[in-house]
Amino acid sequence: MRRPLAFGRSPFARLLSAVGVTLLCGALAAAPVTPLTPAQEARAAAIQKNLRCPLCDTGESISESGSDISVKMRSSVREQVAVGRTDADIYAYFAQRYGNFVLLDPPKQGRNLLLWGAPLAALVAGGAVLAGLLKRKPDAGNPAAPTPEEPFDPFLAQVQRDTRRGGPDVGGGP
Repeated sequence: MRRPLAFGRSPFARLLSAVGVTLLCGALAAAPVTPLTPAQEARAAAIQKNLRCPLCDTGESISESGSDISVKMRSSVREQVAVGRTDADIYAYFAQRYGNFVLLDPPKQGRNLLLWGAPLAALVAGGAVLAGLLKRKPDAGNPAAPTPEEPFDPFLAQVQRDTRRGGPDVGGGP
């Protein structure tokens, strides 16, 4: 029975493996990076500004961050732009890997609509409450409520009522 050739047992096999790995690594390292056109470069820069660094606490975009992961993400964006992927495909790729957190401009769908619509709804509700307060008329049943001819000062209002009906001190003097 014949034994199969096992790599790693003979010195020649080990040398052949080492040379193969070295050649493969050298070929990958020397692979030319296709330069981007100015339009592609601008598109890649715009995409990089809309992606958040997943490690940075300050919420920096990957174009501003110097972390290793941001460098790799910038490289990945450039590669994907060079291949011809759309912006939506690139954003979906990073959102799938890192979650929607990585998107500085989250999609306007699903639960994210609440994030986009809540400030507008609060502004409309606040305007409606303010308009209602400004249009409210004085309450006729409330004697302390000011009327157009009476000021709001309750003491002055009492004096004016007393002088109109001829109160106890009206007309007499020392």
